[in-house]
Amino acid sequence: MFIQTESTPNPATLKFLPGQTVLEVGTADFPSAEVAGKSPLARRIFAVEGVGGVFLGSDFVTVTKADAVDWTHIKPAILGAIMEHFQSGAPVMEGEATPGGGHARHEGPDGEIVKQIKELLDTRVRPAVAQDGGDITFHGFDRGVVYLHMQGSCAGCPSSTLTLKMGIENLLRHYIPEVTEVRPVAA
Repeated sequence: MFIQTESTPNPATLKFLPGQTVLEVGTADFPSAEVAGKSPLARRIFAVEGVGGVFLGSDFVTVTKADAVDWTHIKPAILGAIMEHFQSGAPVMEGEATPGGGHARHEGPDGEIVKQIKELLDTRVRPAVAQDGGDITFHGFDRGVVYLHMQGSCAGCPSSTLTLKMGIENLLRHYIPEVTEVRPVAA
């Protein structure tokens, strides 16, 4: 098994490509070891000292390191953990655990606007940020403000504010006049 690695715009994250499907549907975000219980793969990666977060996509694993840790010290152990997991035949997610990665539900009078926002996110934004090892999902819409949840390499990325304001906000405002602003939300 050969696992490729790619850098991301976030220097604290690396994207690992195992050359096979990681998740059939959706994504799974584990910002800490405490919430990785349903994923044997995430638990195995968190066993490497210095790992701060794990994000699973369709064909990639994004790992966020702790601030004081150097990639040269933990990258080999992470590669080993991913390889061991896939060679073991263990599932990526256990039991009834279903990957998330979907948009939040929205009830209310702005249903048609929210539908347009989600469609633009799914067709224009999410495929691009997945290339960088992350995901951005709809969290809410209130009086012209779109709230988005950033995951994987997007969370904590130095360029995420620029991506939100100059990229996503401009895109949504161009196609949906009711959108006035885009803001990030914490997990």
